Amino acid sequence: MEPNQSTSPPTPPHSPPQHRESVLANLLLNIIIPTLILTKGSKEAYLGPTYGLLVALAFPIGYGLYDYWRSGKINLFSAIGLVSILLTGGISLLKLPPEYMAIKEATIPGLLGLATLISIYTPYPLVRTFLYNDKVMEVNKVHDALVQHNNVQAFEKSLTNATYMLASSFFLSSVLNYGLAKWVLVSPPGTEQYNAELGTMTALSFPVITIPSMVVFTAAVFYLFRSITKLTHLHWEDILVQPEKAPGR
Repeated sequence: MEPNQSTSPPTPPHSPPQHRESVLANLLLNIIIPTLILTKGSKEAYLGPTYGLLVALAFPIGYGLYDYWRSGKINLFSAIGLVSILLTGGISLLKLPPEYMAIKEATIPGLLGLATLISIYTPYPLVRTFLYNDKVMEVNKVHDALVQHNNVQAFEKSLTNATYMLASSFFLSSVLNYGLAKWVLVSPPGTEQYNAELGTMTALSFPVITIPSMVVFTAAVFYLFRSITKLTHLHWEDILVQPEKAPGR
């Protein structure tokens, strides 16, 4: 405590409660409801192909805009997802060949992987944004321990390796996205069959694409944490930010 200050404990600054994203709402509005509309509601007896597509896309778009309004800030991946949805709608409404959809599906994660690799040669590698940041780890404590054990350079090498692993998860997603789109989308856009195939692709994206990519991403996380514990001689609980210490609390 600083001299000449009151002995009473300081009142912690008030901060608005942090909103946690609902996993159920995410699945319902981004996958389940759009899939049902595209596969069932796009029939001519119901909404038809064009209106079925528009209504299906309205759910993830509306959820993304609501999430931005609620949090007051732009999430990088939410923004990319919104752009992807808008491109999906544009390609479908313009009735471009299915090949364009496959290219779109592969391009976005591919660009993320390329950006991750390029970031290695900048002062701000993306692995620091995703994994090594003060919202997840006690960065200052880790740095002090690295300096103490003369392992700063070794840790930088571990960060580079983790960056390669992170980029590989995006490239894997790119390849799987392209393969899934080429396999599922075979009908002409603007038809009931095409919408149903688009719904099937959306439903399959989680088990076929998300899970394998998350396995690689998780491997990168464990590799980085294992490297930190080895190089700093700190335990896991000393490295991770505790809930009561998390920024904004």
